Amino acid sequence: MDPPFNETYKTLLYKQIKNTENSVPQTPFSFHVTAVVEEVELPLIDVSRLINGAEKEREKCKQDIASASREWGFFQVINHGISMDALEKMRQEQIRVFREPFDKKSKSEKFSTGSYRWGTPSATCLRQLSWSEAFHVPMTDISDNKDFTTLRLF
Repeated sequence: MDPPFNETYKTLLYKQIKNTENSVPQTPFSFHVTAVVEEVELPLIDVSRLINGAEKEREKCKQDIASASREWGFFQVINHGISMDALEKMRQEQIRVFREPFDKKSKSEKFSTGSYRWGTPSATCLRQLSWSEAFHVPMTDISDNKDFTTLRLF
């Protein structure tokens, strides 16, 4: 079973298309959303400066992290010291978890209630609607969970 996309976003999907003669909602054949994508480079943070850098470099790294967080909400981390093997194991576990059926993920007792999220709950128009799927999992859920031992790499 897939997520209940139609039921959740029914209002957004059908509110804009009305038959002006009799005000009867019509089912749209397609939705055209035009977006302009500007090519930009994500902030790149070398976190080795936090460990190996002089005081001035450590402070600059902290400022870079704060700035990227404020301006972008995320950034790319390099020189973090995590092995490629560990990263690949985490990626494989991520694939395994997200391939689970929707019913199983959305009602999972393996993580805290509300950990699994999908869609764009704050969307108020079709342009804001995008597909997303995420688990927001507290570290305690991972360390206490017997089913996801591969998430505990360190």
